[in-house]
Amino acid sequence: MAKEDGKTNKVGKNGKLGGVVKSDKDKNGKDKPSRGKGDKRIDWTLNLAEDRIESIESSTTVSERLARAAKSSELLSAVWSLPPAQRLMFHPGTQVTDVEGDSTPGFDGGKEDAERFISISSSEIARYQRLMYANGVKGSPRRLLIVLQGMDASGKGGIVRHVFSQGDPMGIHYHGFGKPSAEELDHDFLWRVKRELPKRGWIAVFDRSHYEDVVMPHVYGTYPEDIWRARYDQINEFERELAASGCAILKIFLVVSQDEQKKHFLGRLDDPTKYWKFDISDLEARDRWDDYMDAWQEVFEKTSTAAAPWYLVPADNRWYSRAVVSELLRTTLKNMNMTWPPLEPEVDPDEVRRRLA
Repeated sequence: MAKEDGKTNKVGKNGKLGGVVKSDKDKNGKDKPSRGKGDKRIDWTLNLAEDRIESIESSTTVSERLARAAKSSELLSAVWSLPPAQRLMFHPGTQVTDVEGDSTPGFDGGKEDAERFISISSSEIARYQRLMYANGVKGSPRRLLIVLQGMDASGKGGIVRHVFSQGDPMGIHYHGFGKPSAEELDHDFLWRVKRELPKRGWIAVFDRSHYEDVVMPHVYGTYPEDIWRARYDQINEFERELAASGCAILKIFLVVSQDEQKKHFLGRLDDPTKYWKFDISDLEARDRWDDYMDAWQEVFEKTSTAAAPWYLVPADNRWYSRAVVSELLRTTLKNMNMTWPPLEPEVDPDEVRRRLA
């Protein structure tokens, strides 16, 4: 790495040139990079987005408000050198084992930049969520399903809390899928999933999902191969019908490295308030890491479709994975192209004002 006049031209993990960076020392005496040129561009873009957002409420018409909200969302997306929806979507030939958990593709900033981005983006997510909820009240079928998958300690719980903090909990439904109960085993594997789907205008967040019913028998042989392999076609048909009915689907796989998982496991053992998170089965799954990766690779190849694509999100840096989810969530809601429902035909606003007076 070339040095000149005590300064370093630092190349980030995503291969982007971060500009001239000065070194400082952290509390452990190690070099800590200061903010570079990429960060200044992010600051500038986020400032523009904030200015645009502040102007929305002063708009006099619904169409103008929606136009300004769309522009602010476009500015937020400009923070990314390559949109996550494009960079992280699974494509034929993509190998999950090639995804580096500690990488931050498409984002040239650091944790501080990501947290500021998330904070600003959350206000627009809340705006679009209210818009979808209002349309749902009036009968619109638009809704959103978020499927979160990943190995243990990949940050699924943190993403769930993050999604709830971004919007109005009144319109968000969460469900975590564990080992099927006796009642659930008496039904088709999609039965328990269909019961938890989002209502009109709502967002549903699945912590694990129907994909466990393919991956687990694939890894452990709990069902004959012809049974669990047939589920790929069932899942694709289910998701295709769901999307056609007005439900957008975000399927996110959080890619955590084995080293990062180990760090979180040890952290749970060192903190009595996190003992409850640890189960010995977590180690059994870790011992079969390669088997799991093979199973998930096949899932992506068989079920990443135009109607419901998979996104493989590096998750060692939790600030990065949360920023990615914030971007995917906001742009998905924005792209629904909804407007605010008008007054019912029988409502005369002037008459209502006279009665209230």
